[in-house]
Amino acid sequence: MYSIIIGSLLISLLHAVIPNHWLPVLAIGKKEGWSLAETSRITFIAGIAHVISTIIIGLLLGLIGSELTEHIEHFTHIIGPSVLILMGLYFIRQHYKHHHFHLQKGLIEKKTKRSIILALVIAMFLSPCMEIEAYFLLAGAEGWYVMAGIAAMYSIITIAGMLIWIRIVYKGLLKLNWHKWEHNAGIITGLVLIITGIISFFIN
Repeated sequence: MYSIIIGSLLISLLHAVIPNHWLPVLAIGKKEGWSLAETSRITFIAGIAHVISTIIIGLLLGLIGSELTEHIEHFTHIIGPSVLILMGLYFIRQHYKHHHFHLQKGLIEKKTKRSIILALVIAMFLSPCMEIEAYFLLAGAEGWYVMAGIAAMYSIITIAGMLIWIRIVYKGLLKLNWHKWEHNAGIITGLVLIITGIISFFIN
């Protein structure tokens, strides 16, 4: 159980700083002349949509994990950790691709503020964080309280992280090569999943 919680925490922290969660909102906000308060509010709304879709899928996977535990003897000992490792290998292999949403330029040009916000919200809702879902699958074997804890932790860290980074970058307090960081985030995510899976083999 502890490996699941720690792994979920690390993925949530990583998820909060991946720029493709908040950088598009910031870029649009700058282009449209939104204030920091407006940009933060819209980031919060988009973040909520992203978190909701992720948790819905996560809870469904948690239910599946709970059922599998009852019917498959070695699910938590072998199958669950194997899923983490395979997902980790997948994200490392696919690290050069972007896993989250990207709005086409044409979708936001000459649009009203309301339509831009709606496009951001829909895009975020339709781009759930698949990296955290494997932990919900394993958490289902531990009980509802573990799934609820992961959902709460993920939600708070993700949204708080997005708002913090928006404020930092909006004010120009930190200048980094965000594209490079986003490009390599898949490798870091994959390694966290693999390490968690390996640890789970030995402590479950």
